[in-house]
Amino acid sequence: MILPYILIGIAVLIVIFLIVIAMQASDFRTARSTTIAAPPEIVFAQVNDLRKMDAWSPWMKFDPAVKITHEGAPTGLGAIEIWSGNNRVGEGRMTIIESRPNELIRLKLEFMRPFKATNTGEFTFNTQNNQTTVTWAMFGPRNFMSKAMGLMMNFDKMIGGQFEKGLAELKTIAERAAKA
Repeated sequence: MILPYILIGIAVLIVIFLIVIAMQASDFRTARSTTIAAPPEIVFAQVNDLRKMDAWSPWMKFDPAVKITHEGAPTGLGAIEIWSGNNRVGEGRMTIIESRPNELIRLKLEFMRPFKATNTGEFTFNTQNNQTTVTWAMFGPRNFMSKAMGLMMNFDKMIGGQFEKGLAELKTIAERAAKA
């Protein structure tokens, strides 16, 4: 006699949980910044060339055996990088879709594995007193599954932490190049 009430209670909890998931933000944005003691053209060059980006990208360090190919333009608009690695690196493609020297680089990020998603990556460069503040951002839509996962994981902290590591590496490389 109590079993129907238990089943109704479980059904109500499931419906509430589904409503909570559905009410989560439908977009996300994660961004981190650092100031680099180098002129913008040096910092910009490290991002505008996807081959150079591999040297400071935190994700490439997750799998030393990652397979990377490049297509399209060697730098700037139309430059493409395709990667395939272990489960931490996954598989995907990034394409520079906008490149304004020393101001902005915008990337189309297409992730195939471990999760399918298409997002936008963006680097902005602001200069003051021969220093460059670079902001690395990623934004895009959140589907139902990513909304549900977002209730259990802090994506801003997870992705933002990797951005901070990458920006620290970029800072080291660009400042070394500025001194040379």
